[in-house]
Order: sequence, then structure tokens, then C-alpha cells
Amino acid sequence: MRRLIIVVLIGILAFSFQSVDAQNEYVQQGEFGITLGAAHYFGDLNTRAAINRPKPAIGAYFKKQFGNYTGMRVSAHFLQLGYSDIYSKNDYQQRRNLSFNTNIFEIAVQGDFNFFKYIPTDPEHNFTPYLTFGVGVFSYDPYAYLNGDKVFLRPLNTEGETFYQGRKAYGTMAFCFPIGFGVKYSISDNVNISFTVTHRFTTTDYIDDVSTTYIGADKFLGPSGQQTLAGLMQDRSYETGDPIGVEGRQRGWSKQKDQYAIAEIGISFNLSSYRCPTVRY
Repeated sequence: MRRLIIVVLIGILAFSFQSVDAQNEYVQQGEFGITLGAAHYFGDLNTRAAINRPKPAIGAYFKKQFGNYTGMRVSAHFLQLGYSDIYSKNDYQQRRNLSFNTNIFEIAVQGDFNFFKYIPTDPEHNFTPYLTFGVGVFSYDPYAYLNGDKVFLRPLNTEGETFYQGRKAYGTMAFCFPIGFGVKYSISDNVNISFTVTHRFTTTDYIDDVSTTYIGADKFLGPSGQQTLAGLMQDRSYETGDPIGVEGRQRGWSKQKDQYAIAEIGISFNLSSYRCPTVRY
């Protein structure tokens, strides 16, 4: 009899805990994740938005979830951008013969907005497309190669920054405004996978060190009349024929800022809790 009573009590307790747990409601508090993908530049050297020279991009983020539809993320990315006039189909750009590369470090805050209710533990709600947009800040420092040597372009003032017609030097940091679209799928209660494409509008036209007009090779002569490193880098057309960089001739298009985009695959891990549903009388 005593054994029977113990078995019955254990059964009642087990059923009670199971019932309480079944009534608990899953709450996704947030998630943290890592991403891997490719970045591409659009600007004065890639005026036709060609997607033919992607560069690597990696990222990490933390997202706070506000219900099943909205969240806010803080993300960090490291990526590379680069392009060259030799990839252009435009004859003038091929003669211009400019190129650049740069490393980008970016931090951004973005809002995510799901199209569908997203509950990782619910097979009927474990997938959703989403929109994302926000604001960020990034650093950049364009460089190019001359005879195999890496040359940073910003200190050279290739468009006369600091000394020609009041042109100001550009900084090493600028703002960006990411806007994009993605899809997310929960492969388990704790793990999600995603694919996102996000375009960045920026506040600078100098990611590529190209923006406005040539100022003329004579502005870059050394004390003995020799051409300086800045002179060699500001007009590379001498490598494709007669130099074209006369003062006032268009070198870039300053009315449109540079842009870049990232396409990335991500894996994230949920931060969750459980709560009892509200009692209704």
C-alpha cells in the first residue's frame, strides 16, 4: 500500500509539472548571431551599378526582440571594397584608369520588421521575410597600387583638398543608412538561419578618393619641377596614353555620394524565456 501511495504521488507531481510547463508561453527575448557574405561598391568608378567585383564581408550582431514582429539590432561589420576603371565599358573611364581599395569597419543600429509572426518553437510560424533599416557609422581609408607598392590616397590630396579653391580634406569616417530585405528560418528552438541583402547610402563621396574635377598636374610638382607621388596618383591616364587630367576636367561626379551593399548568410542563437499566460476572468 505504501509503495502504491508513493507511485500515485509521483504521478500526480509529474502531471502537475507537465501541465504547468505546457501552459507556459515561449518568449523570444532576442538573439545574437554571426554573418558571412560579400560586399560591393557603387560610385564614381562603378557608375552603372555593375556587380562584378564582390569583396568579403563578416559581421556580428545582437538583437532585442519586441514581440513577434519587431526587433532592434546592433551590428558590427568588417568588409573590403574596391574597383577599377579597367572593369568599365566606358571609353573615358578606361582612359582615366583610376582604382582603389579600402577596408571598412561599420557599426549600425537597425530596426527589423517581420512580415509574418515569428515564433521559433512553432512549426507554423518559424519562417518570415523581413525588412531592416537604420543608421550607422563607418571608417574608410582608400589606397591604390603603384608599381606593386601600396599607396594610401587620402594624405595625397589628389583633388586639391586643403590647397585648391577652398576644397576641404575628407575624413576617415562617415555615416551610412542601411536598408534591406531578408528571410529567416528557425531550424530548431534555439537556432535560426537567415539571408539578407542590405544597401548602404552614405554621406561621403570619397570612399574611392574620386569626387570632383582634376586640378592639373602642375599643382603637384616638386621643388625641382619633378612629378610627385601625388601627381602620379591623381591622374593615372598616362598609363593608357596621353594624360587627360587637365585642370577643370571631370574626374568624378560629386552630386552623388558613394554607396555599398552587403549580401550575407547568418546563423543566430535565441535568447528566450517562458511566462505563464495572463489569467482571464
